Amino acid sequence: MSIDKDEQEASVAAAHWLLALEEAPDDVDLRRRFETWLAESPENAAAWAGVSDVYDAIGAPAYVAHRAARESRPPTVASVTRLDGARARRRRFLLPVAALALAACLALVILPGLLLQWQADHVTSVAESRSVMLDDGSSVRLAPSSAIEVLGAGSRGVRLLRGEALFEVVPDSAHPFRVEAGGVETTVLGTVFDVRLLADGAFVAVRQGEVRVDRAAAPAVSERLKAGDWARVERGADVARGTVPPTEVAAWQRGQIVARDRAIADIVDEVGRSFQGVVLVTDGALARQRVTGVYNLDDPVAALRAAAGVHGGVVRQVSPWLIVVSAN
Repeated sequence: MSIDKDEQEASVAAAHWLLALEEAPDDVDLRRRFETWLAESPENAAAWAGVSDVYDAIGAPAYVAHRAARESRPPTVASVTRLDGARARRRRFLLPVAALALAACLALVILPGLLLQWQADHVTSVAESRSVMLDDGSSVRLAPSSAIEVLGAGSRGVRLLRGEALFEVVPDSAHPFRVEAGGVETTVLGTVFDVRLLADGAFVAVRQGEVRVDRAAAPAVSERLKAGDWARVERGADVARGTVPPTEVAAWQRGQIVARDRAIADIVDEVGRSFQGVVLVTDGALARQRVTGVYNLDDPVAALRAAAGVHGGVVRQVSPWLIVVSAN
């Protein structure tokens, strides 16, 4: 499932139409031009439905014409509800909030990517994985939507800037190899291990050999992991440790998520790295619920339904590029 240029342009146009219509809901000419645009293509209708749902999800009711778009029929002028009195004043009051919210959404999507392009040495796009050979002969297999910066100044190692990567390190006892991720440092001499960046730390799992996982910030952490061991180091939390069959390490290479006591937010993040669009969770409590299971990345909607459904969550694909996960 991919997003072509027309769909991307339609999504940007839909956001502009939403702001324009919220600002001038009584402008008949504006409504007619919007309806002409909406009827021009299925991409326009799908983009409008998606943007409207995002707007609804952040707590402000979107322009009512989007309901007709979701029913796959172009709205007429008469189908656009007129807002007057106190309700219209409330909507005008909400407009700056809506504009800021939409701008923030765009910034969250666009700006991190631009910064990564500037900072990273190697980047993968959505649903792309790629192997990188480092100067010392070690190899890095980048998961989808991941990025690394190669450390300089004569040191061996990388900084994981986004996503996840599997490392196969050439032994060199005089020059340990380091991976920095989320304030956590993994040091090795020669081994195969996986590192996933978390919101407040890192997850490390070893397929072969041995690594040391350290965190300098209080409370300090120093853990040794052998083949089959994993550790999740997060700020403000005790270190979580466990074991898995070494063959399960980096299951993303087989198109799977093997989750053991992971937050639904983590599952959403990993699914999102292979989904050509946006996965939006509208309920923070649901996002924090924990799950255990095996999920197929080739079917993102089914994977999310399997994970969220355990805790009563509902998953809707409202357009080719938007999946919404909400509480029941």
